[in-house]
Amino acid sequence: MATKIRIAPKGMGLNDFVADAEGFFAAEGLDIEFDWKTFRGTQSSWKHLDYFQRPQDQPYADKQDDLIQGACAWGSVCNAAAGMGRFVHDCYGVSPWAIFVRADSKIRKPEDLADVPVAVGMRAGSHFNVPYRLEAHLPLAKIKTVNVGGFGARLTALLNGEVEAASLLPPQIAMAEQLGLRSIIANTFHTIWWVPEAMAPETVQAYLRALDRAEKALDADLPKYLPLWAKAIPAEFADRKWDFSQFGRGERFVLKPIPRAEFDEIFAQVERWGLDQYAKERSFDKLIYTSA
Repeated sequence: MATKIRIAPKGMGLNDFVADAEGFFAAEGLDIEFDWKTFRGTQSSWKHLDYFQRPQDQPYADKQDDLIQGACAWGSVCNAAAGMGRFVHDCYGVSPWAIFVRADSKIRKPEDLADVPVAVGMRAGSHFNVPYRLEAHLPLAKIKTVNVGGFGARLTALLNGEVEAASLLPPQIAMAEQLGLRSIIANTFHTIWWVPEAMAPETVQAYLRALDRAEKALDADLPKYLPLWAKAIPAEFADRKWDFSQFGRGERFVLKPIPRAEFDEIFAQVERWGLDQYAKERSFDKLIYTSA
């Protein structure tokens, strides 16, 4: 009998969608349900929400124990430290990141972002990447962020002139390029998954194997799967004509443990940025979920 689980995709990559389309989840004995409510919520505005009130926090507030989510490495570790599940130690993702401005912006280089509020989703990849990458160009005191929320909301805020710059992830990076927006700084970062502490290890193992099979399928024939980006487009942008052939790969999945040194660096950076106030637990051994 198949094991039922719910998945809230990050939307930064195609692995979940490929694994579903190709039957990899079913082949691993999983009966999956995409949690579109949580996923679409993570794309929307979080302007008036505090930590623990974000869409991705709600499943833990409601004590749901069958949901697998993913986030930036910093976010997943911080969420686990705050009492929301455990971060999965068996794997990680590698995702593009960039800060974009409008085509007519006077901002030309990272140094021009001094004291310029950058639209982010608080305490998520779009947020943590800003100080992490901009500190090579600016003093921390000159790096400013403004909580807008999910990537649909951030892209909308940039297009509407509500903000001068926005921190973007896939697929909104490709969307921004097709909309004529301009990149100021770009890099990559690690993502990891987080799960309820009580989730069965064999269920998580099966899920990771399905993602790894999807990774191999993407490497073998990327153009075949690029149209699946349509599943990640926010509702407010769904009526535009996107050239998915130009969207690129997005996040990659790596079935190897995230290095322990990266965990230590995450806490060191988060503490230095003053973003560790919700951390109740800081022990690596108590925060990891190892399915192997």
